[in-house]
Amino acid sequence: MSNNTKRGLVIKGVGSSYDVLGEDGTHYECRLRGKLRLSGSRSTSPIVVGDWVQFSYDTTKGGVIENIQERRNCIVRRSVKLSAAMQIIAANLDLAILMYTTHYPPTPLEFVDRFLVSARAYGVPSLLVLNKCDLPEECEAWETLEMEKIYSAAEVELLQVSTTTGEGLEALRQRITGQVVLVAGQSGVGKSSLLNALDSSLSARVAPLSEQHGLGVHTTTFSEMYELAALPNTFVIDTPGIKGFGVVAFEKSEVAHFFPEIFALSHQCKYSNCLHETEPDCAVRAAYEAGTLAESRYRSYLSILYEDNSYR
Repeated sequence: MSNNTKRGLVIKGVGSSYDVLGEDGTHYECRLRGKLRLSGSRSTSPIVVGDWVQFSYDTTKGGVIENIQERRNCIVRRSVKLSAAMQIIAANLDLAILMYTTHYPPTPLEFVDRFLVSARAYGVPSLLVLNKCDLPEECEAWETLEMEKIYSAAEVELLQVSTTTGEGLEALRQRITGQVVLVAGQSGVGKSSLLNALDSSLSARVAPLSEQHGLGVHTTTFSEMYELAALPNTFVIDTPGIKGFGVVAFEKSEVAHFFPEIFALSHQCKYSNCLHETEPDCAVRAAYEAGTLAESRYRSYLSILYEDNSYR
């Protein structure tokens, strides 16, 4: 690294401008060098929040990102506008939190499963958080859907919180302390409210649900990383609400690997290459028909197996 080159963490990207937190604690406004911008990446953006980069800086010309360091993991979904491209949401994560609400607004279980599959596929531990657990309708639906049973079998951590009453927030603080954490979910589930509850100094923008449709409205328009003043060495990435989650194409033989309960059953199938549809002596299909494998998880598996792009 030359004397003019610095190392820093990308904490925000808007258009072609990036806010980079240098190792000296200074914020630098940087742009991307052309050769990197034009590189043959399938991603819609070559640099994302959470990337570590090397950049040069001139007081008159500003900063130029020269190199992107190798990522240890990332959260990826298929681009909505460009079906052949992928959108990397954030990189170098210790944990991905998916915030979930059953009613206000309703979150499809297939959306949940697709997010969790992508996190597992790209090596990011995940935590499913039910927000608004102070509302009886939310808790009753959580229990009716047997969310604890379904996702414990899927080896997913679960937690219930309320940003209104504070329930579950201390447990969440303990879980995320000292880590880089992504907070994701559909619009209206309370991502920005959660950040404010964890650290009131953030004052992240929040908005009520759309009165006409009962749906969330976008209050975050780009991903941004915040350091939580109340928790040591803890960084949280707030993301725009995600309407749908299209997974990046997997080989059909790989899909079951990202559903732990299905993968465990697959060892009992008659054929080693069983895709768990109509094959004879399929242990996965038998478990689904017996009710020991959650219907929602099996249907999510089939949807990804034959990607219909419904949740792109």
